[in-house]
Amino acid sequence: MIPSKIREMLSWKRRYKAAAGAAVVLFGGLGFGAFRFAHSAAAIPTAEVQRKDFVDTLEIKGEIKALRSKIIAGPYNAGDLQIVSLVANAAKVKKGDMLVQFDTTTIKQKLDQDRSGVKSAEAEINQSQAAARLKEEQDLTDVMNAKFDAEKARMDASKQEILSAIDGEQAKLKVVDAEETQKAAEAKLKADRLSAEADLASKKEKLKQAEFQVRQDETSLESLTLRAPLDGVVALQSHWQPQGGPAPFKPGDRAWPGAAIAELPDPSSLKISARVEEAERGQLKLGQTATVRVDAVPDRSFGGRVEAISPTASLDFNGGWPIPHNFSVDLAFSESDPRITPGMAATIRVGVAKIPDGMVIPASAVFRKAGRAVAYLQRGSKFEETPVEVSRRNTEEVLLARGLQAGERVALKDPTLPR
Repeated sequence: MIPSKIREMLSWKRRYKAAAGAAVVLFGGLGFGAFRFAHSAAAIPTAEVQRKDFVDTLEIKGEIKALRSKIIAGPYNAGDLQIVSLVANAAKVKKGDMLVQFDTTTIKQKLDQDRSGVKSAEAEINQSQAAARLKEEQDLTDVMNAKFDAEKARMDASKQEILSAIDGEQAKLKVVDAEETQKAAEAKLKADRLSAEADLASKKEKLKQAEFQVRQDETSLESLTLRAPLDGVVALQSHWQPQGGPAPFKPGDRAWPGAAIAELPDPSSLKISARVEEAERGQLKLGQTATVRVDAVPDRSFGGRVEAISPTASLDFNGGWPIPHNFSVDLAFSESDPRITPGMAATIRVGVAKIPDGMVIPASAVFRKAGRAVAYLQRGSKFEETPVEVSRRNTEEVLLARGLQAGERVALKDPTLPR
């Protein structure tokens, strides 16, 4: 049997070991918890409370439009207009690039025929000129002979003193005949010259008409190739088709003279068009600056300014049902980018008010807890829930009326939520 003192010593040792084990577990758990808390606090992103100017913004949605654009239309007086090739919709083109090519087979055949007509007219002119020269030479010879005969007859008549009366009269008659023959030869020369000139003028007029027709054919042939009048992005126009309704033009389609095939907006005239409600319209003023984000150009933002505000409301058919009465607003870009094209959607943030020297924190640093606004102020490795009063808010920042001081750091994520 074990003595009582020994039993007491063994019992005390067991209690000591149990207490020591419990202490180790307790301090180990506390250490692990402290490490875990510190690690979690370090993983939460923070931001500094800043004293700076706060810009209150109004966010509106808009669409890129062009104030000016060039309509690419089918030519007039160019015959059948069948599209052989056509630039793709939304294609970026440079000035002078081919946009539309129509079939040139018919006009080329006509051009060949009319060029042949020009050569034929030129040949007729050459023939007429050659015939006129031959006739001129013959007429000049006849006039010279007639002049010679007339002169000879006058010389013979001058000898009438030594001739008999009968011979003298005959000599006079020969003079008269020779002079008449000379007059007839000269008249024929003049008439032939006038006839040759008239015939040549007629042939030259025919040549002019043939050359004019060739120039028209060449102009028509050139007009069957439509080129870009400026740099831009192509917007193909639609036309009605018996099966399928309106559809953009495509290769193989037939067009009509003056048909709008494509539109080429002037990139220097781009603007942002938006619609705003009455309450928002009251915050806008001409000249206010804005930041523009174009959905199709996500890697940058653009500067802009309010350029026009409609004085009266109008029906906004894109505003849902019932159709609201909204105000139209136009904003101008202060910079350009070749990637911006008409029809793109844009988000505009207009600076409607500027509060100097305010206490500003990111909007993501304010949380709602039990119906009030709070921020989590960093205190070493911990975060302290601190009530704040928000004076103004935009999409990125908030202006505080009270609650925090400049230089303090606040959590950008709720540290009370499990992670």
